[in-house]
Amino acid sequence: SCKMVPVMAGGIVLGGKRYSFAEYLQVALITLGVSVFNFGGKKKKVGKPDQPFGLLLLGASLLMDAVTGGLQDRVKASTKALNPSDPKAKPTMHESMFWTNASGCLVAAALGLATGHLTEGFAFCSRHPEVLQAVLIYSLASAVGQNFIYYTITQFGPLLLSTVTTTRKIFSTVYSVLRNPSNSLDEMQWAGCTLVFVGLAVELLEKALPSKKPAKDPKKL
Repeated sequence: SCKMVPVMAGGIVLGGKRYSFAEYLQVALITLGVSVFNFGGKKKKVGKPDQPFGLLLLGASLLMDAVTGGLQDRVKASTKALNPSDPKAKPTMHESMFWTNASGCLVAAALGLATGHLTEGFAFCSRHPEVLQAVLIYSLASAVGQNFIYYTITQFGPLLLSTVTTTRKIFSTVYSVLRNPSNSLDEMQWAGCTLVFVGLAVELLEKALPSKKPAKDPKKL
């Protein structure tokens, strides 16, 4: 629920981004709203207590979100700086998609070799070759889906993408309630939804309202 916070921090620290007050307010409202929504609802069965290693992995995941988003902003800024004649210069979505997946493949291969999971995976596929069809379908579906993800990153930026991925659960839940009223939400969850929608409205209002331009000096007219 707080993915937008590290993405924004990474954009500031690594990407040199500057955000408006409305964008800070939007991130705060959406993050708070999703957190309130997740803590609301019917209490689930008590499971095992949180483990330090699991919390460490969650923290590492958020840190990688910050690094990834910041580097994506930096690449866009560097591309524009290297092409001063073209103010709209930026990496294409397929360039971003290729290099991100290529680097991820190298990291995954190194970790797979170090842990032995890579050899175990190949051995499993050799014993059960029918699984390769499922792997191929999954890979194609992932590649198609990533086109939308990297289009959003290249055209609008990592922060907007994290906004979409953070709020999609809220939208799908509200749609589920509207479609089937038996899937009810409690007051706390509705309050969380309201905060999310207010956060989204902040950005819409910022774009809809005309920006104030400095008045022209009448002496120069």
